[in-house]
Amino acid sequence: MPLKLYDKEKILDSCFEVFVKNGYVNTTTAMLSEVAGISKALLFHHFKSKKKIYISVLDRCFEKMAEEIEDESVLDFSDFFEAKGQSGLNKIEYLRQNPDISKILYEAYVSTPDELRDEIHTFIIHINHKYGSIEESKNKVMKELFDEIPLREGVDQEQAFELVDIVTDYFRKRIAAELTDEEKILDDAYWEDLFIRKRKFLDMVRYGIEQKGR
Repeated sequence: MPLKLYDKEKILDSCFEVFVKNGYVNTTTAMLSEVAGISKALLFHHFKSKKKIYISVLDRCFEKMAEEIEDESVLDFSDFFEAKGQSGLNKIEYLRQNPDISKILYEAYVSTPDELRDEIHTFIIHINHKYGSIEESKNKVMKELFDEIPLREGVDQEQAFELVDIVTDYFRKRIAAELTDEEKILDDAYWEDLFIRKRKFLDMVRYGIEQKGR
């Protein structure tokens, strides 16, 4: 008999708490069945394996975020670097308010357990397919904004765009790590400073670092 949606969500929310507390590797099937309030046999009848439970928990995290995060529109910006500097603020604020979701996403995406690498790769493809249209639309607008920037003579446009992406990816990974720090996650001043640093890095890309007229 298939699980009712409410029962499935209740089980996944319980398993989520165990994975957050112990991490994937240190979570046992006995822990999951105990917190779910059902036998191991029944739990794995519905979810097949510990890996599938973990992936289902991740999928539920993304569903919650999609429901609760107000979508950011890059259409509100006329400047590429301003849009880049502000991009992701809503998601980061949500993760600051939901540190357990941040912690499990960090483990899955950044500190992936070796035995889960194939499953996480497949899951990323699934998520991109499920929510990718929003990101594709945003990326298209961002590229159009970038195309409006008058570049110096000799600067390759694709390489310049890649350089900006390298900087933003650095901050993306740093932010993901900081969102697992229980002290920093609540420190408004720290986050304000971090985004000031991000904007300064983007300004260095935009305007260069070498003094002119030497």
